[in-house]
Amino acid sequence: MAIREKILRSHSTTRFTCRFSTAEEERGMNCNKRNKVSLPLVLVLVLDIALSLPAKISVLRYVAFMAQSSGKKLIKIDASIDTVCPWCFMGHKNMEKAINSSRDQYDFEIRWHSFFLNPSAPKVGVVKNEYYGNRFGRAQWKQMAARMGQLFRTHGLEYDTEGLTGNTLDSHRIIQLAGTQGRDKQNALVEEILVNYNVRGKYIGDRQMLIEAAEKAGVVGAAEMFEDENRGVKEVYEDIQKYSTNISGVPHFVINGIEVHGAQPPEVFLRAFQAAR
Repeated sequence: MAIREKILRSHSTTRFTCRFSTAEEERGMNCNKRNKVSLPLVLVLVLDIALSLPAKISVLRYVAFMAQSSGKKLIKIDASIDTVCPWCFMGHKNMEKAINSSRDQYDFEIRWHSFFLNPSAPKVGVVKNEYYGNRFGRAQWKQMAARMGQLFRTHGLEYDTEGLTGNTLDSHRIIQLAGTQGRDKQNALVEEILVNYNVRGKYIGDRQMLIEAAEKAGVVGAAEMFEDENRGVKEVYEDIQKYSTNISGVPHFVINGIEVHGAQPPEVFLRAFQAAR
């Protein structure tokens, strides 16, 4: 069975909202500090004898760089999201807040992974109020939207319910493209896309919006990618197969092996950073 078919089948019953789990808070977490890296003296002597002058210079520069290193622990975060999920945006903002408050202690490397809440979502945009009202029922959707509005305002933002929603494949294609050009660019693109959709009310399937977001994040080749309907699709489904097939909802974060599920508050992320090996 093709990867795409497997993923479409496994995601066919996924719910729109993530589950809030506090299992991470209850888990006994131990923090092992990483030792500073140093080059043994004997290795330096061997290199001094064996290497040419240019190679020696490169090694010495590396040793000097390591000596000047802050020794901060590296936190690697794998984040699985769907771009139309408001909980994912809240999880992203809470994680971002935790990261910004602890950059003096840790270095961070974030990788964003794809997930489909509704793989069969329409490619033609549908007004959010209409789409989710029909999907969840008007009363339930009204409660959900009100709750999201409260959460967004804690970050000084207003949650949009009037814009269009729809299929997220193209947004994941461009996020995967950004990942090949650097994690900082990918992170900036994810932020721009999530703000465009959740706050500015822009349609998630609008390719021109996605191209402009990519340009703003410094990602090149977005327009050329969309000229080929198949380019980047395989990479999205391979990414889902590798990182997201064993989860039932988003956002989902793996922080140096520690799983954090849902839009947890910043303090939960901070505790995970502290416990990360």
